[in-house]
Amino acid sequence: MTTSPIFVGYYTMLRKDIVRILRIWSQTLLPPVVTTTLYYLIFGAFIGSQIAPIDGFSYMQFIVPGLVMMTVITSAYMNTVSTFYFAKWVHTLDELLVSPMPSWVVIAGFVSGGVARALMVAVLVLIVSVFFTKLTIVSIGIVVAAVLLTAILFALAGLLNGMYAKSFDAITIIPTFVLTPLTYLGGVFYSIDQLPEFFRIISLANPILYMVNAFRFGFLGISDVPIGVSFAVMGVLIVVLLGTVLWLFHKGSGLKN
Repeated sequence: MTTSPIFVGYYTMLRKDIVRILRIWSQTLLPPVVTTTLYYLIFGAFIGSQIAPIDGFSYMQFIVPGLVMMTVITSAYMNTVSTFYFAKWVHTLDELLVSPMPSWVVIAGFVSGGVARALMVAVLVLIVSVFFTKLTIVSIGIVVAAVLLTAILFALAGLLNGMYAKSFDAITIIPTFVLTPLTYLGGVFYSIDQLPEFFRIISLANPILYMVNAFRFGFLGISDVPIGVSFAVMGVLIVVLLGTVLWLFHKGSGLKN
């Protein structure tokens, strides 16, 4: 298959997903913005005003990067898991699989849709944050790299979940019982340096901690973990998930409802 048809197939999948996201914006874009605004009000404006600055930054400034990353994780994951499982359910995935498109193009199409939704939500949430605090950006490169890698990582994770899900209810199990606890315990609302030594060490096993801190470093220049380690963790996890998804596609596992 030549490059041009491959690009056309990828572009068609991505365009279809973006159109769907924008068409049902009240379900895809509005909820995370409303939820994060409530976090800004409750944790930032009300409770945060009573909390001492962290590393020279107000509590509101400190939690904004973490809250943005939380919406990125959720949006990328849920977009991919839902679109992939729906494609299995209505058998449009079968049409993609019998087309001349290589498996990696199909994977890239689903993942890119999740990344696109995550980036849209991230921009909207950042715009809302301007009404609550002053945003500072130390390194735009680190900000962009962190949000892109995180979105790709959780879009791949959502794709993996969609492959194993047996019902629509099953696609909510991982977000509810795994992602949500890991996100809240990933340094979104606090610095792990404030924790007792035992819990600080345990926190280092949480991969979301590294993503939140990489993103926060791009804005504020502070991080609980070395920035190089954060990007290494994200890179390794992406390689592992991508390899797993490619292998499952090659075997044909999880592609039939």
